[in-house]
Amino acid sequence: MTKTIPPFQRTLEEHNQAVWRYLRGMVGEQAAEDCFQETFLAALRAYPRLRPDSNIRAWLLTIAQRKAIDHTRRRPEAPLAPAHERAAPPAPDRSIWGAVTTLPPRQRAAVLLRYAGDLPHRDIASALGCSEEAARRSLHEGLKRLRETL
Repeated sequence: MTKTIPPFQRTLEEHNQAVWRYLRGMVGEQAAEDCFQETFLAALRAYPRLRPDSNIRAWLLTIAQRKAIDHTRRRPEAPLAPAHERAAPPAPDRSIWGAVTTLPPRQRAAVLLRYAGDLPHRDIASALGCSEEAARRSLHEGLKRLRETL
């Protein structure tokens, strides 16, 4: 018996929370709404070409990763004020997810894909476009930094 992909609506219902958590951690709550919609629109367009043996969660989180990158690239950077005009940095957020948002992008993505998306290292590497060893290293370094912070 050949395996078929489930209806898109069921895929959306099964994986929307993981995608939402990942995007919220990567781009913040407001931008996550737009990225979430863009992720599932892109997934809907590509869904008929998805191989039946694909890991759908990893595939969706890979699309979400790319939408988060696109968002970050589009976001206009505010010019820095002169040093004497800069405000004091805000107090650090001591919650674990608040600390995750302070990680460098690749480490943040690796941590979120692993713990919010529940992906194995192989799929994290695929989503990040790197080797499995590099994905493991990014995850390790992100967790190390979180331990130091918290």
